[in-house]
Amino acid sequence: MAAVLWKIAGETFDLAARGMLMGVLNVTPDSFSDGGEFFDTDLAVKHGLEMIEEGAQIIDVGGESTRPGAGGISEREERERVLPVIDRLRAAKTRALISIDTSKAGVARAALDAGAAIINDITGGRGDEAMMPLVAERGAAFIIMHMQGTPRTMQTAPHYGDVVAEVGEFFRQQYDRALSYGIDPMMIAFDPGIGFGKTLEHNLELLRSLARLRIEDRPLVVGVSRKSFLGNILGSPEAALRLAPTVALTALLRERGADVLRVHDVRPNRAALRIAEALGEMR
Repeated sequence: MAAVLWKIAGETFDLAARGMLMGVLNVTPDSFSDGGEFFDTDLAVKHGLEMIEEGAQIIDVGGESTRPGAGGISEREERERVLPVIDRLRAAKTRALISIDTSKAGVARAALDAGAAIINDITGGRGDEAMMPLVAERGAAFIIMHMQGTPRTMQTAPHYGDVVAEVGEFFRQQYDRALSYGIDPMMIAFDPGIGFGKTLEHNLELLRSLARLRIEDRPLVVGVSRKSFLGNILGSPEAALRLAPTVALTALLRERGADVLRVHDVRPNRAALRIAEALGEMR
């Protein structure tokens, strides 16, 4: 199996050999999945450390809700939400990597100063012209995600001619743009943005076609955890019923080429990931 290398904070990870789990830590009052359960700094830090103990290699800290229909918040407010959490996670001297989920370069810079090593940008570098220069300057790992529209508008009749081809072309364009700023290609990863400006069928088509989305042997980050399209398939809006299908997809998507799985429930998804990898080694 060909190596899939991702360089983060001076260390190179071969994700073809062993996939990674990214634990979601929403420090927001209005997340679609946890409803502000970890908006309090103490609770957020406690939950982050619990996810690390359960096997998350990355903790993705986000201070601005990106649920469908969400409005924005100021850079100052976003910093005030995430920086105390990042500071305290780093103070715990954990080996886990910290990712900042933001599209604002000012927030990303402050998070890197506090100890984050990865910038996870839902706009793929389009939301703030200062983002890619910052990534290059600081040598941060960078996740380029695809989104059609904005969180406020993205689920208003999303349309594609060929969703896989268009997302793949977006990756290619943003990859070339990142290189033009001097970003190390080994530090770039891509996320197809499941649920971000996509219908149910768009989401399914992207998940069926992960192999077509890989460019230049870059890692693929995939987040399906607790998302509403799972409820649409099941015919039930209850978020509590989305854990089992999330875990099933973790195993399936690992086999289909996902390298980093972004999840809320670390322990069961870790089990699914490792079993999928063990079965892969037996073939």
